[in-house]
Amino acid sequence: MIQVCSACGTRWNVRDRRRVWCPRCHGTLLAPSGLALGAEWSARPTAPSLGSGLGSPPSGGGHTPARLPTGYRWIAVRPGAAPPPRRLRRPLGPTPRYGVIPRWGLIDDFEAPELHTAGGRRGPSLAAVRTTLIATMVVLGVAALVHVVRYALLIVNRSVLLNKVVAFTATWLGVLVSVIVLFMVVASAVVLTNWLIARRAAAFAHHRREDPRSVWALRAGCLVPLVNLAWAPVFVIELADVEERLKWLRRPIVVWWIVWIFSTAVSVFSIATSFTQDSQGIADNTVTTIVAYLLALAALLLALKVFLGFERRPVERQVKRWVIVRDEVSPTPEKQPEPGPVPAAAVESKGQNPAA
Repeated sequence: MIQVCSACGTRWNVRDRRRVWCPRCHGTLLAPSGLALGAEWSARPTAPSLGSGLGSPPSGGGHTPARLPTGYRWIAVRPGAAPPPRRLRRPLGPTPRYGVIPRWGLIDDFEAPELHTAGGRRGPSLAAVRTTLIATMVVLGVAALVHVVRYALLIVNRSVLLNKVVAFTATWLGVLVSVIVLFMVVASAVVLTNWLIARRAAAFAHHRREDPRSVWALRAGCLVPLVNLAWAPVFVIELADVEERLKWLRRPIVVWWIVWIFSTAVSVFSIATSFTQDSQGIADNTVTTIVAYLLALAALLLALKVFLGFERRPVERQVKRWVIVRDEVSPTPEKQPEPGPVPAAAVESKGQNPAA
């Protein structure tokens, strides 16, 4: 018994068992035909008689047309030429590869009017602030060294009379260095104040907010002696809070604040005791001045550390970075693969060709 696939046209010898699906393309098998192999194609139309004209029906009333095998039928097709072949798509070529990440389309440049309007408040550069602070620290170190030498000369002067030139040089060199230190400390305070004002303006403008402190309030809180001990660190803490960096800069700011308070207290005490006339009072004041210079040097060093802590990251750069973290949910046991449909029994046994 033969069954023909309606899709691929393969003829399958199903023997005495009817099948439904084609084993090759899984198409539908047509109804089986019980004719012998090739018998359905043996019927041929009889040739027309010689006496019949062109296009005239064949003579002989007993002529029957060719009989199609079971499962086949005649199909009418459209006359004319075959339809044009489908247009093949042009190959796209190889996939593009880049040696580096393309930068086009990854950067959105939005103009911020607030940042441009604040251009008049641009503060000193990083190099200017760093140079001023380092120069002030060098002068403080030199001043402390000069007063150490002066203290040593005071000890020597207890038993030996000093030369007038040496005594004059030691006395007025200390005064000259103290004056230079005063000017450098004031210059450092002014430079740091200008930087703080510009940094706060940029930080608040970046967050689309207005600075609650006016410029004159910032200058008064940072430059007025003794008042700046209470307000200047507060202004710096507010800046760190706006930039969302208070978690990392709180400790350096607090340490700088404490050392600055001690340095100011020792400096005030040194100035108050500098008018003494006895030799022991002068020696004690010299030691106090040395300690004051060293504490001022430490305070400036900590201020430089706080300044660099802000300057390591521009105002525009985000502090938070979002990364992918694996979920902490307990791992679920792997699902067993669901059993698929049981394949149908093969038409023929393995190792044999089932096609007719």
